[in-house]
Amino acid sequence: MLIAITREISPSINQCELTFHEREPINYERACEQHKQYVNALRSLRLQVQVLPADPDLPDSVFVEDTALVLDECAIITRPGADSRKPETESITNVLEQYRKLFFVQPPARVDGGDILRVDKKIYVGLSTRSDNNAIEQMQNYLRPFGYEIEGVTVTGCLHLKSAVTQVAEDTLLINPEWADKNYFDGMKFVEIDPSEPYAANALLIGDTIIYPTAFPKTQKRLEAAGVKIVNVDADELAKAEGAVTCCSLIFKS
Repeated sequence: MLIAITREISPSINQCELTFHEREPINYERACEQHKQYVNALRSLRLQVQVLPADPDLPDSVFVEDTALVLDECAIITRPGADSRKPETESITNVLEQYRKLFFVQPPARVDGGDILRVDKKIYVGLSTRSDNNAIEQMQNYLRPFGYEIEGVTVTGCLHLKSAVTQVAEDTLLINPEWADKNYFDGMKFVEIDPSEPYAANALLIGDTIIYPTAFPKTQKRLEAAGVKIVNVDADELAKAEGAVTCCSLIFKS
């Protein structure tokens, strides 16, 4: 069974961190409705969803992916790059310690889960404004005994690695080649985003199906042509907070 950890949206979401987007008002009620749609999409794919309560003091806390990397053998609690987000890891630690042995990224290293892309035993970590080489070194030390290899990937033009590239099939990545170089990902096939939809590279793969935003119809046509199965969700409100579909859950085997 697959478990998905999610969190309700903080009522202070309009005070979220922003790096590449201009601030614009987030409709809280609409964001909550869209998040419910997302949770229902997870359940439709037969995941057991655990919804944590909203935290009014942590505006970005709906983006639980940034707090941890969960593997079959263990979990690593991250150290988010934005200072306002570092307290988010406490409640996630309390949840994940029920399921996995935990390791912790130690100061001064910093890494957001949104910069971590796992493809089988290869883990790519974005070198972005939120994540650094110190974190990569620590993660490699923790995970080497389990047979994982970690590689840093330079990210330009966007917040996280998974803003630029995500997995959409066992051997296929969805990529914005302007933000991440294909040459990092040996042996993989690619679906390129439509150039008119630069933020279209974020998809959440579950089994042989992706959860994907309705906002990118041109890129969706490319995915469908590649044989990718898609469950659509509306996600434009949290996109104003630089969020995307991978950001809002931590998914792992029970």
